[in-house]
This record gives sequence, C-alpha cells and structure tokens, in this order.
Amino acid sequence: MTDIGKHGVPKPVRKHVSPSWLAAIPVVATATAVLLLLQSAAGAAVAPVGLGTAGSFAVLAGTTVTNTGPSVINGDLGVSPGTAITGFPPGTVNGAVHSADAVAVVAQSDLTTAYNDAAGRSPSGSVPGLIGDGQTLLPGVYNATSISLEVHGALTLNAQGNPDAVFIFQVGSTLVTDSTSDVILTNGAQACNVFWQVGSSATLGTFSAFQGSILALTSITVTTGDTVQGRALARNGAVTLDDDTFTVPTCTTPTPTPTPTTPTPTPTTPTPTPTTPTPTPTTPTPTPTTPTPTSPFPTPRPTPTTPTPRPTPRPTTPTPTTPTPRPTTPTPTTPTPTPTTPTPAPAPRPKPVPSPFPVTG
Repeated sequence: MTDIGKHGVPKPVRKHVSPSWLAAIPVVATATAVLLLLQSAAGAAVAPVGLGTAGSFAVLAGTTVTNTGPSVINGDLGVSPGTAITGFPPGTVNGAVHSADAVAVVAQSDLTTAYNDAAGRSPSGSVPGLIGDGQTLLPGVYNATSISLEVHGALTLNAQGNPDAVFIFQVGSTLVTDSTSDVILTNGAQACNVFWQVGSSATLGTFSAFQGSILALTSITVTTGDTVQGRALARNGAVTLDDDTFTVPTCTTPTPTPTPTTPTPTPTTPTPTPTTPTPTPTTPTPTPTTPTPTSPFPTPRPTPTTPTPRPTPRPTTPTPTTPTPRPTTPTPTTPTPTPTTPTPAPAPRPKPVPSPFPVTG
C-alpha cells in the first residue's frame, strides 16, 4: 500500500539500514587483518627447498643445452640423461661442465626430489594468472589459480627484514615473464630462497631481470639479453640460451649489529706496597770552637815569706837567706769548649833586701 501525502503526492519510502549489516563491517575488517597476519606467519615458517647437488648448477637440462651468443654462466653446466651441449664457445662457463657423467646423474636425481618437494608444499596464499605491475608479495607459498602464470612489469618480493624468508610459486603449466619485466628483492630477500615450480615449461622474455630458481618438468627457454640471479633446471627437456647471464645465488647471513653494553666496573682494592723510606744521610756540621790556649805548665804561686831579723848585741854580718819555695803539684785542668778567661796571677811582692848595717836601738 502506497502512502499518499496531503496533496495527493505519494510520499517517498525511506529505506532503513539494518543494524546487523553495520555490525558486520568490523567483523570483515578483523577477518581480513587476521588473514594477512596468518599469511605473514606462514611465510616466516616456510623452509627453503633443498636442491642437493643440483644447487651448484646454473643450468641443468634433461636432453640438451643450446646457447647462442656470448652467454656467461657463473656456476656449473650439465645435462643428463642427454649428452648434447652446444654454443660454448662463444658462451663462457665459469664452473664445471658435466655431460651425462655421474655428477649430472646425481644432480638430476636431486632435482626430481626438489621439484616434488616444492609441488607438495601447502599454499599459504594464492595469486591470479597475472602478477607484477608494481605488486608486492610477502614470504610464503603461492599457488597460481590459473594453469599459467605471467609476470608483467615489476614484482617486488619483500622479506620484511628476515634474510631467511622463503618464496615458493607453484605453477600448474607454464611460467612466462614479459620483456623487460623485473623481479625485485627488498628488505633482506635473497634469490637463493626464491623457487618457481613449473608443471610444464618456462619462458623468460627478452631483457628481463629474473630472481630465483626455476624447477621445470619439461623445458626452459631464456631469450635474448636476460639476467638471471638463480638457476634454470629442467628435468626432462632442453634449456635454450641466447646471450644471457646466469649467476648461482648464495645465501648470506648478515652480521648482527652488536648491542652496545656498558661494562660493570669490578671494584678493586689496591694492595698497598710497603715502602721503607730511605734515610737521607746527614753529616752534622760541627760548630768550630777555638779553645783558649792554656800553658801546659801551671804557673806556681810563690809563697811570700817575711824574714824576722834577730838582734845581735854584737855587730855581725848577717847571712842572707834565700826562701825556698814549696813545690806545689799543679792541678790538671781539662779545657772545655766554652771559652774561659784565665784569672791573672798576682804579681810577686818584692823581697826585702837585708841591710848591711846593724840595726841599733
């Protein structure tokens, strides 16, 4: 039933958005984020494909190896069970050449094991039949939804800072790279960890730059002027080259940046070294003293005597007498450093001279 307005004009019908649909938006966003996280985690856990002895080969074919122009092979070149290798020279091989020998036989056996390993990995993601054009992929196992896979323009493989990150591409039938296409490795990605498992044949367009090892069931064609950091390994068919450059990749482990640490100083108590002071010999300077010279012989003090005259009644001639001094023993004196002033001896008294005339009363 239509709602008619006041003037007979039908009223517009308002559509109400279901609240349940609005609530579903964050759920979808969350699920997308979880899917991306799971893809990244799965890629980080992927192990590389073991190539065994086939790893030393830049080119390995099942039937023939044919080259045109001055191609440069930096690595081994071989064929088995076929025997034909042509075009060297003008091509150059910087490695060993093995034509249906024991080394080539074992390498082909190891290639079969590696091929089956790569084909049997569980995919962590899928890619359409055309990749590149500025696209970036994270580490993981990618299965092509189409039987063929084409690389156009630039394709970036981002290892997210993990040098051990692995990229595996599973292609049901054919792999084709367009001319001047470029596979770019960033953030630690290494060509030694990139693998292209191809169910039939692979063709690299002219002047393209390719990274990784191609493991093809049948054949591989590398057209003019290509640069390959990797390998062309064909199990049952031929490998055809035309003025190309191959280099066998090697995985390198980056040197970890040391974390600066501040060493904790160990307290040490210095052991005192006993030291005996060396006495400085000092010679006392004697104070010169001048002793007062003294006579070695003491000066005797005469004992004064006064003669007593005897009266004589008769005049007589008196006999003069000479007083005999008494000998005295001098007392020895020891000079002392202190200067002394000698005491002067008293002057001797004059002796009375006897008169020649008698004394009268």
